[in-house]
Amino acid sequence: MKTINIILVAVAMLLSGCAKKETLHVYTWADYISPDVVSAFEEKYNCKVVIDTFDTNESMYAKLKAGSAGYDIMFPSSYMVKLMAKEGLIVKLDHAKCPSLRKNFYKPYAKMLPEDPDLEWAAPYSSSPTILFYNPAKIPAGTDMETWAVLANPAFKGKVSFLDDMREVVGAGLMANGFSINSTNPAELDKAVETVLVWKANVRKFDSESYKTEVASGSTWIGQGFGQVARQVILGEAEDGSDARPDLAYAYPREGFTESCEEMVISSKAQNPDLAYKLIEFLYADLEAGVANMQYVLGMLPCAPAIAALDEKFRDAVVAKPETLAKGQVIVGLEEIPGAMELYAKAWDRIKATDK
Repeated sequence: MKTINIILVAVAMLLSGCAKKETLHVYTWADYISPDVVSAFEEKYNCKVVIDTFDTNESMYAKLKAGSAGYDIMFPSSYMVKLMAKEGLIVKLDHAKCPSLRKNFYKPYAKMLPEDPDLEWAAPYSSSPTILFYNPAKIPAGTDMETWAVLANPAFKGKVSFLDDMREVVGAGLMANGFSINSTNPAELDKAVETVLVWKANVRKFDSESYKTEVASGSTWIGQGFGQVARQVILGEAEDGSDARPDLAYAYPREGFTESCEEMVISSKAQNPDLAYKLIEFLYADLEAGVANMQYVLGMLPCAPAIAALDEKFRDAVVAKPETLAKGQVIVGLEEIPGAMELYAKAWDRIKATDK
């Protein structure tokens, strides 16, 4: 009997130990956090990290609005934060639980966060431009790649891909015409749609992920995409650089490009909010983690100590120069402007529905 009791006590202790291992549920973009950083976090806090992914801000928002309550921390783009706060999907940050965020924040980047410059609702995670990712071997010599106008070149019929993202695609049409990426002027939006429809004659698909492999394979010659993804392909994701593709390139359209920042926000329905705060603090306080994650996602974590610790060549690749950043435009939320989102939805419907 004594032996049985000892066994029962041992089993109870084992089960109790297992129960203490919490799970952090993360909702983010594909390939957007270093597996090594995740492993280090799991080891430090004796927890498990489960990651689900989305491909657009709108699909992420729709899932949350539909009632999904399984996430602790999400990584939306900046322009979605205000809407998510208004809808009660996220909570204000308790900075006592992530003190390194404001302490180590890279101050020059504050101007790129017009809707939350004081970091009340979100912790900036990774900054990146939306660029034109391309395969130079497929591009006719002398082609000007630093302009949205290149997308209208008939030489690229069926060889262009767009992000499946309303604000990015409509925004490109607006910037190409010299308008603000956040315009709510119906005439300007109409002009943007007309421009995008001209480009659409060359578009083979709207997809927010496949350009990563398709530009490399040659099935797509030009892909509207995210800068950090292009860098991942060009520099290679393998530690030894064996899969690098230095033959590929990307360009910033001189008429303007989107400069975006994905943010860490804590769900109002989080089961483990304290663990979510620990992830924010981990990235902003642990120099090794911050640097390693930038090296993986190839986007800028606006954490001053981590930026300073980067190799100079790598820092030049991921931290935009002032003259380049000056051409960037930041998407802001337009939900509080009556009729604005309806205008964008109609513009997007025209783009997606119209035959090439």
